Amino acid sequence: MSSASPTVVLVHGAFADAASWLGVIDDLQRSGLSVVAVANPLRGLAADAAYVASRVAQLSGPVVLVGHSYAGAVITVAGTAGNVVGLVYVAAYAPEEGESLDALQDRFAPSALADHLQRWTYPVGGGGTATELSVAAEAFSEMVAGDVSPVVARVLATTQRPLAASAFTEKPATAAWRTKPSWALVAGADRAINPEVVRFGAARAGATTVELDGASHAVAVSRPTAVAELIREAVRGTS
Repeated sequence: MSSASPTVVLVHGAFADAASWLGVIDDLQRSGLSVVAVANPLRGLAADAAYVASRVAQLSGPVVLVGHSYAGAVITVAGTAGNVVGLVYVAAYAPEEGESLDALQDRFAPSALADHLQRWTYPVGGGGTATELSVAAEAFSEMVAGDVSPVVARVLATTQRPLAASAFTEKPATAAWRTKPSWALVAGADRAINPEVVRFGAARAGATTVELDGASHAVAVSRPTAVAELIREAVRGTS
């Protein structure tokens, strides 16, 4: 890739951290691409999108913004940053302006993951508390990482970062896919997000879409080469 290629900014989703992109990062960097993997705060859609947009705006040159899972909603809002030239949704939500993730999911049958979420509280300003969600460790492999080795799945379950429950009810203030080209990957064996939700969002956005049969929600871990290739396609399409 030439030095004029966009920087790839990777945004992890719920129940994960930036290390979930390790294989994808290695693949992209060996292609000569500049890559940044941000730490998504997971404290709510508006706050998370503002943080990611701020990071993106401080990078020089164009950016291809990539979101996995919940981070699809984050890049849908943060992607309005002026230097974002393309969006890549990896087993991710692509909501419409004013459409919460709960509303988007309610269009289709619920995923199996819903029955395996744990609720926790954390402190917020003013002495109050808020609720966050994580995946029960004993269900993590089956629900999130079905095509990942048991050892890696256990590590992913142990290091998962919870998501603020409010993220599912917040409504995006904008939808960057309306004005930016997009690409999408559907994980065919996804049990965390109904694949129909991903297909619907991708079709509505007019995204160039690929499907990986048998891929779990943790597709960036289990199929990093395929994920990296879709990102490279987006880079080529926006360069």
